[in-house]
Amino acid sequence: MHFDLRQLGLGSLCASLLSSFCGDQGPITHHPARPPSYPLAVRNPYLSTWMPADRVEQLPYADAQFWAGHDLGWSVIVRVDGQVYSLMGVPDLEASTIRPAAVRRAEFTSTHSLFDLTAGPVAFTLDFFSPVSPSNYLRQSLPFSYLTVQVRNVWGHDIQIYSDIDGRWTGREHRSVHELEDHDGLIFHRLSVEDAPQYAEESDMALWGEAILASRPADSSVLSALAGDPRVVRAAFVAHGDLSGEEVGWSSRSVAALAHDLGSVIGHASVNFAVGYERKKAINYLGDAYTGFYRAEYPTTHEALSFFLDDYEDARLESWDLDAELSAFATAAAGPKYADIVALSTRQAYGGIDLTIPHDSLATDGVLAFIKELSSDGNVNTIDVIMPAFPIYWVMDPDWIRLLLEPVMLYLDAGRWQLPYTIHDLGSHYPHAIGHDDQQAEPMPIEECGNLLILALAYVRATGDESWTHRYMDTFQQYADYLVDNSIDIANQLSSNDAAGPLPNETNLAIKAAVGIKAFGELSGKKHYSLIGDKHADLFFSQGLGTDEDQTHFVLEYPDMPTTWKIPYNLYPDVLLGLETFPNEAYTMGSEFFSTVRGEYGVALDHRQDWAKSDWNMWLAGTFETSTRNEFVDDLWAFMTNGKHNWPFSDRYVSTSAQGSEPGIPLLCRARPTVGGHFALLALKGPQSIQSLSTHKTKGTRGSKYNRFMDPASEL
Repeated sequence: MHFDLRQLGLGSLCASLLSSFCGDQGPITHHPARPPSYPLAVRNPYLSTWMPADRVEQLPYADAQFWAGHDLGWSVIVRVDGQVYSLMGVPDLEASTIRPAAVRRAEFTSTHSLFDLTAGPVAFTLDFFSPVSPSNYLRQSLPFSYLTVQVRNVWGHDIQIYSDIDGRWTGREHRSVHELEDHDGLIFHRLSVEDAPQYAEESDMALWGEAILASRPADSSVLSALAGDPRVVRAAFVAHGDLSGEEVGWSSRSVAALAHDLGSVIGHASVNFAVGYERKKAINYLGDAYTGFYRAEYPTTHEALSFFLDDYEDARLESWDLDAELSAFATAAAGPKYADIVALSTRQAYGGIDLTIPHDSLATDGVLAFIKELSSDGNVNTIDVIMPAFPIYWVMDPDWIRLLLEPVMLYLDAGRWQLPYTIHDLGSHYPHAIGHDDQQAEPMPIEECGNLLILALAYVRATGDESWTHRYMDTFQQYADYLVDNSIDIANQLSSNDAAGPLPNETNLAIKAAVGIKAFGELSGKKHYSLIGDKHADLFFSQGLGTDEDQTHFVLEYPDMPTTWKIPYNLYPDVLLGLETFPNEAYTMGSEFFSTVRGEYGVALDHRQDWAKSDWNMWLAGTFETSTRNEFVDDLWAFMTNGKHNWPFSDRYVSTSAQGSEPGIPLLCRARPTVGGHFALLALKGPQSIQSLSTHKTKGTRGSKYNRFMDPASEL
């Protein structure tokens, strides 16, 4: 496929780079900033592949990583006029005839990560593209990502392009097995674990699915495939520019490779590879298997891959519209640094989710979304993971609030959870969304009741759809009543920030409860709940129960804890939803106070901690006046770009050296979908504010009925 890279915002490459020797490695440009890690293929909890930024300079040698930090073999090699160069992922170049290409530039957008390299006289771009298309359920649910290798301004050079993956993609390479399939020119490798138990994980990697590498001929290219010892497979490509040799047997160290022979190229050219991880039975929901939404239309792997490769151009056009619009809107909301934060967060926020339908019926009227609590205990559909992430759903497609809550609400409505407050999660470990019939879920009574009521109102405010919440109004009222009875004299309990430990009478929980009660009043039309929410807010702010004596800030605990503080991020939904539970003076107070307690990389969670939460800080920034808001944005951008770490965007990190720790270092959390909370400032511009997604939502599908499911009773 041929297209102009200038349309992608890459700019033209300098003529001097085109003629430079590939081993002449100069300084690398990172645009728009140097992130800790570049997303390569990020689509769901088990397809989440990254390139740490500190490896980019040595990209020809570097292994990619699974989100949790395990190295994965993924190489890209090119052959130019008979000389072979590694663009990525060949660690033993010194012992081979393959030369390293020179890395010139790295770039990320909300949907693409791009690396410019020169190999001899030819310039190449690696474009790693993971679509983000939440309004298009078919496109969003496909468990594949694109690698496009582009070559431009070539005049008569003979070029071949190669890529491979290895058994580490299966999660248990020493038990991996290999299959090769060819369907009318679509060639793909399947790597799986022999006799893998259903729904089993190892080090957060799925064991029961199949890693996929696929491609098909591009224009006049000739596609070939081979699997086996990497020395043998790559030697075949080095010698002949193709993989037409005999299979050499699969072992734990083998690679599965595909190669395109483009012949003599004049002008520009590109080839597409698809990489993925497919699980036909993706989720265990209350004992029933759920599968990817895409299988309603494309039930077999080769059909799904064929569509995915066919859909590339439509998906690409949509992605570049999204990238441009998101950058412009985020810049208008809070400046260019904020736009960088939002761009790096987008793929990650959706990369913890599977969009599914029942495996047996493949009925699209049963679509449900499941989210994994990455980097902690792997809970399923944790309410206090959906809650911090929801600003991105509000901006991109608010129906995802319902899609994520519906599995929980169906369980609650069935009466299987019998405690008076709402459940914390739908399963102790992904992908087992089997509830907690033993009533032993992590207890966060005030936290999760408040979250659920606020999320329900957010869905209605953003979509105008009251039918879904009406079905569960009795359940919502039960939890509103719990808040009314239990949110002033609060028992010792955890909040969302369980690493900080439990507390009695935590002011931020009391704030959440007041806003949650008010939210239920608005949701149900029962105004006395709204009055109760207002009364609670008046007690904690106007009467000073939750503030210090001079009303300079909210305290961590009440009463009589004047020197304590915690960031009151639970004020943010009050602002977003226009509830006016708390008066403007509550926000003005915080805007003045939190500028005085900043560390090197922002404000810690509370006065006891030296660590910050990026999602909550962006929530809080959404309640501030412009100058304090900008300080919070600057601090998060400084953490994101400080070069001290190489994890996928961490939402928890040391923000201050006041307690002796090195600031700017992440803690525990990596690749979490809670970075959707970074969209909090953009969300203030209104729901569904990204129009490019709705513009393109029918492209690449056989019919609009696969784009959106609004109500369980709808006729599709």
